[in-house]
Amino acid sequence: MGVFFTLSTSAAIILLILPGDLCVDIIGGHEVAPHSRPFMALLEGKKFCGGALIKPDWVLTAAHCPLEGGTVTLGAHSRRKREKEKQVIKIAKEIRYPDYSDEEHDHDIMLLKLKKRAKINGAVKVIPLPTSGDDVKPGTTCRVAGWGQTLINRIKFSDTLKEVNVTVINRKICNDKEHYNNRPPITNNMICAGSERGGKDSCRGDSGGPLICNNVLKGITSFGKKKCGVSNGPGVYTLITKQYLQWIWKTIGGDLQTGF
Repeated sequence: MGVFFTLSTSAAIILLILPGDLCVDIIGGHEVAPHSRPFMALLEGKKFCGGALIKPDWVLTAAHCPLEGGTVTLGAHSRRKREKEKQVIKIAKEIRYPDYSDEEHDHDIMLLKLKKRAKINGAVKVIPLPTSGDDVKPGTTCRVAGWGQTLINRIKFSDTLKEVNVTVINRKICNDKEHYNNRPPITNNMICAGSERGGKDSCRGDSGGPLICNNVLKGITSFGKKKCGVSNGPGVYTLITKQYLQWIWKTIGGDLQTGF
């Protein structure tokens, strides 16, 4: 799940946002119980992406998502249907990480300031930020959710929120010739995760959604290969490092240790 942007015909790499209405969805996953992921945010602007509510008036997402003048929908299970739980709030400001690189996909992290605070209830809740920026060990099972593409060979987006389990892969493997071949490099600011056999992945439309490992928010859906769910092209996620945590708390107001 995720959204990808085409970089070049030679690179076969795309961000989790595509031209037109294309975005990234969950490959090989399942529909979650309605409103069981109350921190999930549906972001709609020039494209649609995912995000996570980290404060009543702040959402964490990917820097490559083009959302100028867009909205954030909280409490959604269906993208299209009317739901009494939905809260639609306009985006007041997009704040990308200062060193974000569109070409290298590094530092792909962004904060959205909402024009008003969300009403916290059973369907809309804040997800806590991690208390440390520790790495995630290879072999760890994580989960990622979104409304993105659901089929490997066909661009079809999900109306309802879906989720899939992915396994963290060693960066050395992700950078080898059989995988990304250092184009772009999978850095220490990134998590590589998928399935050894393929078939489980984020895809177009899932960009910006949270990656949760051991019940802790650890990453943000960032990019992948053009064809989602392939064994040699696992999804790549921005790792929420201590550096990013410090930037987040400085921007939204709070303390890295306490969150307040």
